[in-house]
Amino acid sequence: MKTRAMESGEAAPRRGSGPKPDARPAARPEAPLHAPPHAASAQGSPEEVAAAIAEAFAGLNPAAVMLFASQGEALAPVSKLLAGAFGARCRILGCSTAGEFACGRPGGGGVAAVAFPAAHFRVRPVWLRDLRRSGALDWMGALRRAAEDLAEEAPDWTRFGVLLIDGLSQREELVSAMADAALPGLLTLGGSAGDGLRFERAWVALDGEARQDSAVFCLMATDFHVQEVVFDHILPTETRLVVTDARPEDRLILEINAEPAVQEYARLIGLDPAELGPSAFAENPLLARIGGRNFVRAISEVAEGGALRLMSSVETGMVMTLGRAENLTDGLEDRLSLLEAEPALVLGFDCILRRIALERAGLEETAGQIFRRHRVAGFNTYGEQHGGMHVNQTFVGLAFMAHPERSAPESAEDAPLDA
Repeated sequence: MKTRAMESGEAAPRRGSGPKPDARPAARPEAPLHAPPHAASAQGSPEEVAAAIAEAFAGLNPAAVMLFASQGEALAPVSKLLAGAFGARCRILGCSTAGEFACGRPGGGGVAAVAFPAAHFRVRPVWLRDLRRSGALDWMGALRRAAEDLAEEAPDWTRFGVLLIDGLSQREELVSAMADAALPGLLTLGGSAGDGLRFERAWVALDGEARQDSAVFCLMATDFHVQEVVFDHILPTETRLVVTDARPEDRLILEINAEPAVQEYARLIGLDPAELGPSAFAENPLLARIGGRNFVRAISEVAEGGALRLMSSVETGMVMTLGRAENLTDGLEDRLSLLEAEPALVLGFDCILRRIALERAGLEETAGQIFRRHRVAGFNTYGEQHGGMHVNQTFVGLAFMAHPERSAPESAEDAPLDA
């Protein structure tokens, strides 16, 4: 069993689905006054992983712990064990991944964890269950109630949202737009839960329960300064194309330029259709221009009948541009270097196709050095969310920088919210 921790920290309350307790749980040791978010990683059995993470976060008194696990089946047992270790006032949430990282070289096979200390963070996670069947109106009401509770508890703190969503649900566009409409102006970033390169099952978890076809939207407040980090390494080429037949509900492109999608895409990038695969898709994504900006629409696989399956929806009639991958690391280093102060931690969501491109280019160690230098912890996704949009092949992150002059508000005990 391996474990690794990075300087930065916290610990906090978890609310289960049972009745509200009559009294507060016994107090645990307080975190250091300016304890920042803290990241750790571990490998092994669920018991070994939970023990290692609990040890790494000992004394931090987290308000929440986020787990990012290569094996989705480990989420429920690890989160249950951590709930027991940290107590009923700490919320445990997370998802399965296509790889995870804790301030070092991107990797996979284990669990990365981020703790948010109760001294500096308040959280209100909301289940968004049964994404294919539930209605957006119910979700919007639950998010607004959670936002009101959080604003009342921490009125002077910075508020933001983190979305973890089943990356195979094909509902990221809907949920991102819904959250943006329900909570206008709220800084929200997130990532689509993954399943390695298998694309079979993705899981999202909250307080010991793991589900598919679901999402967790976690409203958070902090006295840290929070800054958004968004970067992609894709530039448009001069090659344009028209999607002449698509099934957006299935994220399929059937025809490009009135030709079978696979054959025409392969022709445009100069490959034989038999050569198409993750590396070719990572290096040659499609770009959709929306509101004067290019957004990546990544391809995940060749589907039946010569179609292309995407990681975002595309409509029939859409004019798109072929993209080309440029330098994978310099731009990210430059963007992180522009932060207003040295971050205590950057919570990062990085597309799996960027990781594949890093591996192909032999830049894994360079990326790891950047992650270590800027304290980046998070996971490789099937898609990223920011600004009410679902995107691909992009790094999105939240950088936390200390405001030591601020003090913590009183802790409140509220019933859990569930949509």
